[in-house]
Amino acid sequence: MRDYYEVLGVQRGCDEAGLKSAFRKLAMEHHPDRNGGCEDSASRFKEINEAYSVLSDPKKRQAYDRFGHAGVNGNGGGGPNGAGFGDVHDIFNEVFGDVFGDMFGGGRQRQSGPARGQDLRYDLEISLEQAYAGAEVEIKVPAAMTCESCEGNGCKPGASPTACNTCGGAGRVRRSQGFFSIESACPRCGGSGRIILDPCSSCHGHGQVRKERMLEVRIPAGVDDGARIRLAGEGDAGARGGPRGDLYIFLSVKPHELFERDGLDLLCSVPVPMAIAALGGEIEAPCLLGGENCDGECKIQVKVPEGAQTGRTVRLKGRGMPSLRSRERGDLVVELFIETPTKLSARQKELMREFAGLCGDQQHPRSANFFSKARSFWDDIITGQET
Repeated sequence: MRDYYEVLGVQRGCDEAGLKSAFRKLAMEHHPDRNGGCEDSASRFKEINEAYSVLSDPKKRQAYDRFGHAGVNGNGGGGPNGAGFGDVHDIFNEVFGDVFGDMFGGGRQRQSGPARGQDLRYDLEISLEQAYAGAEVEIKVPAAMTCESCEGNGCKPGASPTACNTCGGAGRVRRSQGFFSIESACPRCGGSGRIILDPCSSCHGHGQVRKERMLEVRIPAGVDDGARIRLAGEGDAGARGGPRGDLYIFLSVKPHELFERDGLDLLCSVPVPMAIAALGGEIEAPCLLGGENCDGECKIQVKVPEGAQTGRTVRLKGRGMPSLRSRERGDLVVELFIETPTKLSARQKELMREFAGLCGDQQHPRSANFFSKARSFWDDIITGQET
């Protein structure tokens, strides 16, 4: 009788995962059904099975390591009481169950009773204003509904389903293939265990009809792109009276003409007349309705500092988006864009020329600094050409 470790091709210190991996490979290779019922394969397969049945059991393996085959004689080794073909089903269920499911009859028992309905997905686009303040939106959702005519049993009024005579109402059938017993869904009833002889004319025996229904969805304030709302029990109806699935609403926020969102902050670019930018003053900027200092027209006063330049930002605390999970609010960030006047009258042009003549480097510090650097750059080029 060969050494069990040699049979499986593993070292004596091999762990459980290594044993299982070696057994899987050899068992699939030497399975009689894959080798046309060859007697040598059947003998080899039995030897592999016997070795694994001992070495996979910690107590048997300890006895085998100490006393060899004598330590497991009559207790799981070869012979009348050893692991033979009678244990193949159990061992294969243990080793191959995670790969083949219930192919060998070892998967979990399937129920032929009520089944939960499918979950549904609905994509909903909302405005930034709705995301800011929250809203209630009415949506139309197509879903499987329990047939009212047959109350979900799929039969004509007065009739009822009968047990499938192929599977005896179990919904599963078992057949033998070589050394294995393979279980699968009943081909006649599709796994339901029932046969409908007189189907309902409204649902044609399905027990469900597909209809559109209106739902009110509450949008919480502060939601953002990708937010998901779960409505429990608003999905498809369950089969055979089972519970309904859930409805998952995925939100997307439409781009806004004035605002961009950055987390909880709202960004807005506002043009500023050149005179106000130079002298300082106030301008009106848009805000979303609900801000502390916003009026009914969704406007807010923004102070422009004297000498403001394009790109300067003014941050208005607490005027941004509300947080979905706290009382925190973001800011409204107003970016100033200095606007040059156009279509000037003759008088306006005359005043502008007079104004330009009165201005010096102190009034245009950035220009003075820039052109100072530019002159240095040009001088370097000329000097390089002369040398």
